[in-house]
Amino acid sequence: MNFRILILMSMFLFPMQSARADLSTDLLELQHHWAKTNYATPEAQQERAFEELAEQARQIELAYPERAEPKVWLAIILSSDAGATGGFGALGKVKEARAYLEKAEKIDSKTLNGSIYTSLGSLYYQVPGWPIGFGSEKKAERYLKMALDQNPEGIDPNYFYGDFMLEQGKIEQAISYLEKAQAAPPRSDRPLADKGRQQEIAEKLAIAREKL
Repeated sequence: MNFRILILMSMFLFPMQSARADLSTDLLELQHHWAKTNYATPEAQQERAFEELAEQARQIELAYPERAEPKVWLAIILSSDAGATGGFGALGKVKEARAYLEKAEKIDSKTLNGSIYTSLGSLYYQVPGWPIGFGSEKKAERYLKMALDQNPEGIDPNYFYGDFMLEQGKIEQAISYLEKAQAAPPRSDRPLADKGRQQEIAEKLAIAREKL
C-alpha cells in the first residue's frame, strides 16, 4: 500500500489528538508558569513572559471551548499581564479578561472553587471607574462575597476581600479576612503560588496594622 495512503487512512481510523496531553495537565502547567512569572520573574521581564503565557492559554482555550477552566486561567493571565503592562495599554487586557470570566460563568459558575468571582471582584475594585474603565466598588463587593460563599476557607477569596476592605478603609475587617487567608490550608499542587500569596498577605497585614 502506498505510504501516503496509509498515513491518510490512519488519520481517519485514529484521529490525531492534540499535542497536549489533557486538560488537567494543561491547567497545572498554566498554574505553575503563572506562579513563576508572577512571583519569580524580574519585573522587567514580566510583561513579555505574561504575553507568551497568554498565547499558550489562548491555544488551550481554543482546544476546549466548552470548558470554563481555560477561560478562567486565560482571564487570570490577561489580568496579570495588564498589571505588568500598566497605563492605558492595560485597559484592553482587563476588558478581555472580564469577557472571558463572563463566558466561563455561563458554562460553570462554580468551577475552580470560586475563582470566577474572585477574579471578577478583584478586577472591579482594581480597574479605574468610569470614564476610564469599568471599575465598581459595588460590583467588586458583590462578586468577592460570592467567591467567599463558594470557597469560604480559601486563600485567594479571603486575601482579595481583605485587600478590598483595606482599600475601603475598613481596617478591622481587612485584618480579619487577611488573617483568615494567612491561615488557609496550603495547596499541595501550588506551592510557589501559595508562597507568593503569603508574602502579599503579610505585606497587606503590616499596612493594615499600622493603620489601627
